Amino acid sequence: MKIVAFSGSARKNGNTAHLLKLALDEAAAEGIETELVELAGQPLRGCIACFKCFERKNSRCAMEDDAVNEYIAKMKEADGILLGSPTYFADVSASMKAMIERCGMVSRANGDLFKRKAGAGVVAVRRAGASHVFSSLNHFFLIGQMIVVGSSYWNIGIGREPGEVAKDEEGVRTMRDLGRNMAWVIKKLA
Repeated sequence: MKIVAFSGSARKNGNTAHLLKLALDEAAAEGIETELVELAGQPLRGCIACFKCFERKNSRCAMEDDAVNEYIAKMKEADGILLGSPTYFADVSASMKAMIERCGMVSRANGDLFKRKAGAGVVAVRRAGASHVFSSLNHFFLIGQMIVVGSSYWNIGIGREPGEVAKDEEGVRTMRDLGRNMAWVIKKLA
């Protein structure tokens, strides 16, 4: 059993990655294999609506010049998926949006590749706009027929500077609860 988490932050080891690591640490303590993938520094483009994924049905995006096909394979292999994004102008980061578009389109083109896997969104926020980001992330799971896992509060951590989310006690507790809930759901689905 495995959970793969994707941090959509432009900052490597930033607040988004910190929040995801809290959840992954709890899942690992429950015996779940975990992996964190950081999109920082990865030049990802959005979907160009070529629909070749619908023609080919090979579980791959036709654009081969970035890591998206690697990410699709990781999601396909995993039992659970966490998507994390900072709040950029009340929405997900551009790299997270590009990944959602292309992974989501390839999934749909291939019979909903991630159907019945567990998934959850995680949001790092300085002040406001997190609800929309949380919704955007969770829509990826819902349209893909996935099971959205909840926590003890919305999966949000507050902080601006790298590491600052560690001071958000409720956010930390929420991530830990999320990790345990992801592990529980994955075990039940197995």
